[in-house]
Amino acid sequence: MKLIVDSHNDLAWNMFAFGRDYTRSAMDTRRLEAGTRTVTQHGDALIGWPEYQRGQVVVVFSTLYATPFRFRVYENETQVYQTFDEAYKLYLDQLMSYHRLTDSHPDKFRLLDSSSDLKLLLDEWQTPSESGHPVGLIPLMEGGEGIRTPAELEEWFERGVRLIGPAWAGTRYCGGTNEPGPLTDEGRALLSAMADFNFFLDLSHMDETSALEALDSYSGPIVATHGNCLALLPNYPTNRQFSDRVLRGVIERDGVIGVVPYNVFLKPGWKRDTNRRDEVHLADVIAHIDHICQLAGDSLHVGIGSDFDGGFGVQSVPPEIDTVADLQKIGSLLSERGYSETDVTNILGENWLTRLLKELPSS
Repeated sequence: MKLIVDSHNDLAWNMFAFGRDYTRSAMDTRRLEAGTRTVTQHGDALIGWPEYQRGQVVVVFSTLYATPFRFRVYENETQVYQTFDEAYKLYLDQLMSYHRLTDSHPDKFRLLDSSSDLKLLLDEWQTPSESGHPVGLIPLMEGGEGIRTPAELEEWFERGVRLIGPAWAGTRYCGGTNEPGPLTDEGRALLSAMADFNFFLDLSHMDETSALEALDSYSGPIVATHGNCLALLPNYPTNRQFSDRVLRGVIERDGVIGVVPYNVFLKPGWKRDTNRRDEVHLADVIAHIDHICQLAGDSLHVGIGSDFDGGFGVQSVPPEIDTVADLQKIGSLLSERGYSETDVTNILGENWLTRLLKELPSS
């Protein structure tokens, strides 16, 4: 099996919202949560450390995420903010939870601050181990409102954040999902300050208008960690997916796009409570990967950004997937589609690893 990099997992959000323990298996989490409101509202867990091992998932971008109060769905939600100070506290608490996780379970999870850290981890994964290997965590801030002013970027960087997506919904920095709009003056100031630290800019959730301006103006590395191809989703109801203009822009900036195996992002109008799970298949995921490869003319700009446990579970992914370990099946389907072994290696993980080794601080 080839190494996988998963560029979007909401681990801390789940740890705080549901008390999930990602050192245990997804199967154990399912047994513990059976019959609870967590499953009713969000679905059964897809992620656990044993499943990361079986799937050879070497690195994940572990998010910091909280919901703006205006988008709260359930009264009992805890990871919700109304003010920037509240967002800052929630995001910082989540970031520190990753520090606690890696400090208490260094055999299972490790924070990666630098390319040196990543090289050491990759070397460890080359040596067989009956006890498994640590999974590298690279913190990604999803939604920039945890940053109250650009002056706080140094604090976030020193604590380990390496990627920032300014939007989820619209923020004071830019338009976002369901709330379109351009970069604001505050957004331009944020991007300028982010470049000083060489943060990866994540275009996910940014409105096309703001994303296109960012592609032209941001001098640091640009990626799109989790989203699919709008061209394959006719009449998609929101601005959440990536237009070909944005995809080409990421490709031209030598970035990577993480494709999401989430039924809602693969079949317009699909809903867990009204549609069968088997109406969508991993072949639909391959179609999105192939679309990006065709735009690029190579296999160097696409990867996997599963968004697993990001408010949905096994009930909302293609039936070929039971846990994150099944992401390995994407490689087999790509081979059947005619992709070479090198192409498959690139798509499953090497593309992300190449950018991380190039752009992370050296030490």
